[in-house]
Parts: sequence; structure tokens; C-alpha cells
Amino acid sequence: MAHEYGTVADLKERLGIEAIDTSRDAQLTRALGAATRSINKTCGRRFWLDDTPTARVFRLAGKVACEPDGDLLLVDDIGDVTDMVVETGNGSTWTALSDYETQPDNALADGNPVTGLLRNGSWGIYTSRVRITARFGWPAVPDDIGEATAIQASRLFKRKDSPEGVMGSAEWGVVRLSRRDPDVWNLIEPYLLPGFG
Repeated sequence: MAHEYGTVADLKERLGIEAIDTSRDAQLTRALGAATRSINKTCGRRFWLDDTPTARVFRLAGKVACEPDGDLLLVDDIGDVTDMVVETGNGSTWTALSDYETQPDNALADGNPVTGLLRNGSWGIYTSRVRITARFGWPAVPDDIGEATAIQASRLFKRKDSPEGVMGSAEWGVVRLSRRDPDVWNLIEPYLLPGFG
């Protein structure tokens, strides 16, 4: 996977593995990729930013919230609005729009993605569609997500030493590992989309 939320070098340092030891790099890479994908699936979103603008089409039904100052179209995370293009249409013809505001206010300045477009008035009839061309994702990977990935990747790497989810300790005896790491959960919980997790 090309968009892990950490590096093998950082994971080696966390685990106390010498940087020159490459014998476990493939296992570490798999653990890092699996931790990243797990966090994406649990949160219902991804935290890396598209390299180039891509077009996505949104149906209006179930995606528009009526706000006091207009209709808010809920969209996938947008991490960069430079050269963003917003169009309405029916799938075959499109008309560019410029009378919208990104929401929440100051999202990108605060390191968060744009998650909605507010229009003073209506987005159109619900059989219409909106096509947005932008760089989707987050402006940067949040520190909490990076730390959660490192913890989870370390845990996955060490899993080979705890078959059947059981780990032995001279001090505590046999201990069953929990399915969900509470520290990982605390770090990612604020980033969950409603309906996920």
C-alpha cells in the first residue's frame, strides 16, 4: 500500500529493532499496511490526500441538510480546494457553480477537511447530481492517527508471539489479549464518521 500512516523506520525504532536489521522489513511493512487499512475501515474515511484532483459524483438524495442560511451538501473529505470545480447536472450535461461556501468554516486552516458545501438556496431537484473535482482526503495525516497506526502496527507485528490471542507472562500468567486496543480506540474515536466503528 502506498499511503501508510507511518514508516518502517519509525516502527523499528518503536520496537527496538536496529535500523540496519532488514530481516523483518516485509513483516513490518505488512503490519503497517494492515494497521492503516484497519483504521480507515473503522473510521469510514481515509486520511491521505489525493496526489491530483479527481472527480466524484454525488446524488442529492440523503446528502443535503437544510441549514438556516442555505442547503448544505455533505461530501467526502476534501483536503485541498485549490482549483476545485463544482458542477450540477444530470450525468450527461454539467453546469459549473461558484455560489457556494466550504464548510465547516476554517476547516483547512485548522488542519481538517472540508466536509460540506453550503449554498444560499437549493442545490436543485433531488434527481440532480453534483460533480466535484478536487483533491479528496485530509490535508495531512493527524498526529492521533499516526500514533494509533504505530500502536496497532506494533501490536500486529508482535501477534506472531501470541497464538490464539493468548500471551504468557511469568508475572501474570496466561493473559487473553483484548480484541480492541483501548489506546488505539481513544485516539481514533474523534475521527469516526457517524454510522462507523
